[in-house]
Amino acid sequence: MPEFDLLVIGGGPGGYVAAIRGAQRGLRVGLVEKERPGGVCLNWGCIPTKAMLRSAEVFHTLTAAAEFGVYADNVRFDFAAVRQRKDGVVKELTDGVAGLLKANGVTVIEGHARFVGPTTVEVHETGASPIFEGGPRYAAAPGAPVRQVSAQDVIVATGSVPALLPIPGADLPGVVTSDGAFGLTEVPRRLVVIGGSAVGAEWASLFATFGSQVTVVELQDRLVPLEDKEIGDALGRSFRKRGITVLTGATVTAIAQDDGLLVSVAGPKPQDIPADVVLVGVGRRPNTAELGLDVAGIGTDARGFIEVDDQLRTGVEHVYAIGDVTGRALLAHVASHQGLTAADVIAGHDAHIDYTVIPAATFTHPEIASVGLTEAAARAAGHEVITAKFPFAALGRAKTFGETEGIMKIVAGQQHREVLGVHIIGPSASDLITEGALAIYLEATLDELADTIHAHPTLGEIGMETALAGLGLPVHIAPRKR
Repeated sequence: MPEFDLLVIGGGPGGYVAAIRGAQRGLRVGLVEKERPGGVCLNWGCIPTKAMLRSAEVFHTLTAAAEFGVYADNVRFDFAAVRQRKDGVVKELTDGVAGLLKANGVTVIEGHARFVGPTTVEVHETGASPIFEGGPRYAAAPGAPVRQVSAQDVIVATGSVPALLPIPGADLPGVVTSDGAFGLTEVPRRLVVIGGSAVGAEWASLFATFGSQVTVVELQDRLVPLEDKEIGDALGRSFRKRGITVLTGATVTAIAQDDGLLVSVAGPKPQDIPADVVLVGVGRRPNTAELGLDVAGIGTDARGFIEVDDQLRTGVEHVYAIGDVTGRALLAHVASHQGLTAADVIAGHDAHIDYTVIPAATFTHPEIASVGLTEAAARAAGHEVITAKFPFAALGRAKTFGETEGIMKIVAGQQHREVLGVHIIGPSASDLITEGALAIYLEATLDELADTIHAHPTLGEIGMETALAGLGLPVHIAPRKR
């Protein structure tokens, strides 16, 4: 008889949620984790970066306090204290996850799992090692104790690791990935960020606030290229206004040592940029090294991601995969939803996952959030569309808040005025996007958003105001010229 009904490999936001749901469904659940619980999100991604970004936000607010009639002299920051606070937040949350797993009766097995059969793994005891760019932070030690674990069903939830660039000099000291950036003990005087998507843009925003001279190099024609074009263009303008150098349509060809680092950039204006630190934020790859997928017969696509159906089943019976390792959408909240779905399926429920409504947020300053189709994607899909926009500068709460930069943009169908996409750049965008996600999920229209009474004065009013603009009935901005 297998030791467990369900064995989850990986304790990130997908894995630990799947384990808890499985236990709630009455399954005997084991979870293998080689590091601290919480995975990349809690330890090396979502939470620690947001904790540091919050420190940067507080610093920015204090430096601008005189605008609010508040005078704070000699405002400064202590980067060691910023990192210490981040570590405290991370520990509190990872300890909380560990407590939740214990409270739900999940057996946690510390170590690195390797398949020796479709539903059987060897767990090798691991030890902490220094941050190793492109490799494991915790690796199986030679001769370490090995435990064999079997289960009726297995969920692979091993996540992803930063992708590395195949360019000369990428392995030089001072070149770090998003994981390695947490090892920086001081704010770099000169920072070059390779990649202007969410990860790179967040780090650029963070260090620029703390005083770094930041240059962002992005291959596409705008920052955050997966977002609606107007949003990416707006972030570029905002970054430049803050003194961040933004090079789009450009690529890094080499990194050399020269009184620090020298970054060679090819593009419309070829140049060499001096830097103290180069941060590579160009994407992530599946974390499947040493997992033994081939032994279990688990198939992957050309990029190495595990292929799954809408119930998270792999091509091997009783083996499921969730989270970043599937390559569907590398977002913590998607991983968690996949984890709930997979655990329910294993417990005998007819659950499926729907990827049509996935909100995303980028925690730059100003924030960005989106859900649904961009205007270009909607038109490419054959939709005749209405686009509606409303600026935060016309919102009373934004004025009182002192954050008026940005807009909300809604993309809706021409005939029925159904909401197809919502795109925001501005204060609290990550919180405001939930209304857009719910609108798309419930197939709401501009009329319904406009007819919903929103509390005043709030930032949330921007949803109603944007819908009114889309209907040609704006109240707090001038109507479009016909």
